[in-house]
Amino acid sequence: MPQTAAPVRPPERIGAPTGRAAVGLLVLLGALTAIGPLSLDTYLPAFPEMTRDLAASQAQIQLSLTACLVGMALGQLVTGPLSDRWGRRLPVLVGVAAYTLLSLVCALAPSAETLAAARFAQGFAGGMGTVVARAVVRDLYAGRAAAKYFSRLALVFGIAPMAAPAFGSLVLRVGDWRTVFVALAVIGGLLATAAAWRLPETLPAARRNTGGLAATAAAGRALLADRVYLGYALTQGLAFAGLFAYLSGSSFVLQDVFGLSAGTFSLVFGANALAFVAVGQLNARLLDRHDPRPLLLSALGIGLLAALGVLTGALLGALPLVIVALFAFVGSLGMVMPNGTALALDRHAARAGTAAALLGGIQAVVAAGAAPLVGLGGEGSAVPMAVVVSGAAAASLLVVLTLARTRSR
Repeated sequence: MPQTAAPVRPPERIGAPTGRAAVGLLVLLGALTAIGPLSLDTYLPAFPEMTRDLAASQAQIQLSLTACLVGMALGQLVTGPLSDRWGRRLPVLVGVAAYTLLSLVCALAPSAETLAAARFAQGFAGGMGTVVARAVVRDLYAGRAAAKYFSRLALVFGIAPMAAPAFGSLVLRVGDWRTVFVALAVIGGLLATAAAWRLPETLPAARRNTGGLAATAAAGRALLADRVYLGYALTQGLAFAGLFAYLSGSSFVLQDVFGLSAGTFSLVFGANALAFVAVGQLNARLLDRHDPRPLLLSALGIGLLAALGVLTGALLGALPLVIVALFAFVGSLGMVMPNGTALALDRHAARAGTAAALLGGIQAVVAAGAAPLVGLGGEGSAVPMAVVVSGAAAASLLVVLTLARTRSR
């Protein structure tokens, strides 16, 4: 009698690592994700010096920040789909190696315009590692487990913005702003070595996308047609726009407007990053009893109240209120980012790289408009930064309540 062919089993996922391997992977993925804040935050204390050395305006120097963020967006959009086809390791290794070389190019920039172009390319390379790190997490985890892992990543990810401005201030004591980019090149080289040594391949060949550009385009269309996914992506982007307004404007506001020294600014900046880390770890514990969406809504509400506090303090010229409100706002994002990311990626496990790419790309593109808005609002006032922070916080809460509204599953 003819034999019936055995059913073809779907390829199994790579098992999540345990023990020391799990800790090592967490640190490595956190470091890859931290390329963004390292690139954005380390040279913030040097902004006033750069405006003088390059004979540029505040808006021109902030353009280098925006250029880096736009580059990160495009780097993620290109690399995410490629990682679904080629696997996770190769794009990371190429991206981090290129980031190292481009950091040296930034250090040699003779003008603000050249610096902006180099920062765009540097951001593109850095985005390659960032998007793959998110896809690796989705390869290994789902649902609450993914949200908890993203919260744990905040412990590593949060060290970067906490340490970066202080590190930048330290570098400025022994060199100028160009030395900061040399230091970033050294960090990039160390990270490339670590990735080559420790990053596993979490996407087996049997699960990779082999459909070419047509399949990639179809995956992108499916993601954009998913109203809930798009809602969470926009929520993340708007929340990050508020954070980016703070990143691009805080050095001028706190140092030039309120008169803080570079060292004191770094301490304030570090305290805010510590709040981000602490709330992220609290979020991981709360996920044992609560779903990600209610936690996301609560954090967005708190963030909006804090943003309004920043605006009030800016209008009144009250430095203590501005500092406290910024602490609460940045801290709330420690709960917004992991939950929003997990909720978006959980809907598209089969195309995790593309979903992570579009998520990061939307986040970066929406946030990229924040820095010019802060700069165009005029110098010598904290109000433009506060207005952008408040507007972004309000819009992110509105989007998650409307576009990302879900039915019980």
